[in-house]
Amino acid sequence: MIGLDTSKSVFQIHGVNEAGKAELKRKVRRSDLIAFFEKQPRCMVVMEACGAAHHWARILSGLGHTVKLIAPEAVKPFVKKGKKNDAADAAAICEAASRPDVKFVPVKTVAQQGILALHTTRALLVKQQTMLANAIRGLASEFGHVVPKGLHNLEPLVEIVDADDNMPAQARQAIAELQKRFGELANGIQSCEAEIVKHARTDPTAQRLATIPGIGPITASLIAATVVDISRFKTARQFAAWLGLVPRQHSTAGKTRLGRITKAGNKEIRKLLVLGATSMVGRAEGWHSALGAWLRDILQRRPVRLVTVALANKMARIAWSVMTRNEVYRPTGGVAAKA
Repeated sequence: MIGLDTSKSVFQIHGVNEAGKAELKRKVRRSDLIAFFEKQPRCMVVMEACGAAHHWARILSGLGHTVKLIAPEAVKPFVKKGKKNDAADAAAICEAASRPDVKFVPVKTVAQQGILALHTTRALLVKQQTMLANAIRGLASEFGHVVPKGLHNLEPLVEIVDADDNMPAQARQAIAELQKRFGELANGIQSCEAEIVKHARTDPTAQRLATIPGIGPITASLIAATVVDISRFKTARQFAAWLGLVPRQHSTAGKTRLGRITKAGNKEIRKLLVLGATSMVGRAEGWHSALGAWLRDILQRRPVRLVTVALANKMARIAWSVMTRNEVYRPTGGVAAKA
């Protein structure tokens, strides 16, 4: 087994034999890595699942090696305290991979990473758009101009600013520049979303996921591209836990103490599921199904935000069932349009 600690320029290699004894320790530059593995006997290569790990996994697999990726949090406990360096990281990767209960991360294809690149770009552009909107509102408020919430109210706000001759020309120019950048970001977001929706409408898994109430094409596309192998999650609860939608536990002496959700795993999927659940909570009265009845019942006993997260958890479990069984969601009722 070879533990490979990747980086931008220099890669650390730690090789062990069947008994787990170290037999190879060396650094290899990026340009020499492929040549090094071409000369090595076919073996198992283990890396932490990071940004470029999937790329190197595909390359090394093409050379005949068996490549496995392991989650960074599974490696961290095996790094010797006070000895955090590349050599220690590579050794810890081998140590973690040799454990019988270790779980590996599936290698993504080029197509899947391409879709995920669109999702990453869209999320970044949306964040930047929100920052620009807040900056425009903040500058306008310094001169007494405010409008209600919502991105659609920014254009009327800019028109009000342009019509105010009492505002300094420099302030109007600054807001105009921000508005120009805001429009460019909006076009970029629209372009990314068009490709994402196209993927959601053509990918079989995304099509099935989109039948679940609260899961739209963007969420369906992201889950389909991120979850390479749903069979690695034995139960629906494991999938919800992987997304960080289960409560933290701090139990001892037989006493169970549950706290807030762990917020582990994929942040973007979790955020989109919560947003979808928020939409469905607002339509609870018109949701005529068993799930809708459950939602209305729990809303009478729990705060809205807690119910929203609980519904997101349930949506994640339904998504696991849909992907595991390769079937569409079949509700016992329907969802009425919001008035």
